Amino acid sequence: MRGLDRAALTRLAAEIRAALVAATARCGGHLGSNLGVVELTIALHRVADSPADPVLFDIGHQAYVHKMLTGRAAGFRRLRAAGGLSGYPARAESAHDWLESSHASAAPAVALGLARALRGRTPDATVYCVLGDGALTGGMALEALNVAAAEDPPPNLVLVLNDNGRSYAPTVGAVPARLAEVAAALGIGYAGPVDGHDIAAVEAALAAARDAGGLRLVHARTVKGRGHAPALADAAEAMHTVAPADPGAPAEPAETWTAVFGDWAEAAAARDPRVHAVTAAMAGPCGLAGFAERHPGRLHDVGIAEQAALGLAAGLSLGGARPVVAMYSTFLQRGMDQLLMDLALTARPALLAVDRAGVTGADGPSHNGAWDLVLAAATPGLRAAAPRDGADLRRALDEALAAPGPALVRYPKGPVPEPIPARAALPGAGGVEVLLGDPGAAEVLLIGIGALAGEALAAGRRLAAEGRAVAVLHPRWVLPTPPELVAVCAAAPATVTVEDGLARGGAGAALAAGIATRRPGAAVACLGLPTAFLDQGGRGPILAAHGLDAAGIAARARALIDAARAGRR
Repeated sequence: MRGLDRAALTRLAAEIRAALVAATARCGGHLGSNLGVVELTIALHRVADSPADPVLFDIGHQAYVHKMLTGRAAGFRRLRAAGGLSGYPARAESAHDWLESSHASAAPAVALGLARALRGRTPDATVYCVLGDGALTGGMALEALNVAAAEDPPPNLVLVLNDNGRSYAPTVGAVPARLAEVAAALGIGYAGPVDGHDIAAVEAALAAARDAGGLRLVHARTVKGRGHAPALADAAEAMHTVAPADPGAPAEPAETWTAVFGDWAEAAAARDPRVHAVTAAMAGPCGLAGFAERHPGRLHDVGIAEQAALGLAAGLSLGGARPVVAMYSTFLQRGMDQLLMDLALTARPALLAVDRAGVTGADGPSHNGAWDLVLAAATPGLRAAAPRDGADLRRALDEALAAPGPALVRYPKGPVPEPIPARAALPGAGGVEVLLGDPGAAEVLLIGIGALAGEALAAGRRLAAEGRAVAVLHPRWVLPTPPELVAVCAAAPATVTVEDGLARGGAGAALAAGIATRRPGAAVACLGLPTAFLDQGGRGPILAAHGLDAAGIAARARALIDAARAGRR
């Protein structure tokens, strides 16, 4: 590539864009952001001596072109598939991937540490860190700049801002708009803005920054979705992500959990002027685009800064508002301190709408929402609900909005299932509903938590067809554990809990602990995800691989029943 002339580089850029469109049409993935960094990445690899000069990406979803230029173009045939090419940098794939970067704003601190470590071993090495899609709106990026600018001697670190003016939606805040002034105030060498689609201009700026040494910032202006008319026409997100093209798919997609939440939020705000929505650069993906149009003064977008989002929500609540914070499960963990110390400690009302809970699949280990119930279980005073269908989600959101303190409602990615009716409810205030059988006469209770209530119900029907006495329960509010659920499980011969979060420390574990206080040695199996980073793949196959489908749940219940029978003999 370094030997190509300008005409050949232009052709290469066109070929890469065509390959990006073809790969994401076949496999889905991040399209718009990668279309915008084609020339920038070509220039970067003509200047950097990767992997000796580490190249880090923040956010990692803009690294597709980097992967193509470092020998992985053929892998795009199986992009984001199980066993295939990751949609993010992956150290196991290539020496050119130094960091499994996927959460925004974290890479500058890593890059600074890397530059410090390399200073003594390979003093001529330069670390390059590409920030894009709103990453500079995050607090961690600014914290790293603050430290790096005071370094003496300065690190050999080139920060490259891919300034496309947006993350999903247009970038918020004053820092990206006044970058030259910020750099000057911090004493950081600054070059730009340069045209990020002019390979020669970007290459010259990067080479000058490398040769000058120390800490440098190269500001490149790009267009998200460049070179692809449908992306440029998408004013909302510039085709940030696309689903695989399926000619046989229905024209109207099935209703999603996210859409149910979005419709509810709009209606709730129309009913109650105290309702405000808070998002961290994810209004559209979290279902709040309609809210923004109908209630623009009550949508608060803080950029990619989950800590600030939760802190802002705490302030809204202290001022008498009813904040609704919408974010993905994998990003909630970034604001754990604020969840504990700003929301839970003040015990003020705040609704956390946690999207993409559980296994998300193709985005891989960084984006599975496996930890939210563990975090919720560790947070004093926080109530947590895990709805089983769309109607249950609306009901839980209503109840959470009216709660006197903080409440979390979690739901997965994708379409909502068919309604799952309840046959009865256990007496008590916990909202524990019976989906199948008689809890008092069952030899095993299946406790289906959230979106896995349907799999638990299917497993219960299998067991009932075999002549086994089984009951399936769904606790609508899973944390704190409803005492009536503890009582009925403690009286049962065996209990199996099922959740698409971590088995250790989650809602099932909390229920098991409650059962143990009433009946030590009770037969309880907590099914859930392992404490591990799961490989990418489809949600269904991943759940099945960990025994969280109907067949796996039924098999575990049979074993527990047989063990309990043997113990009684």
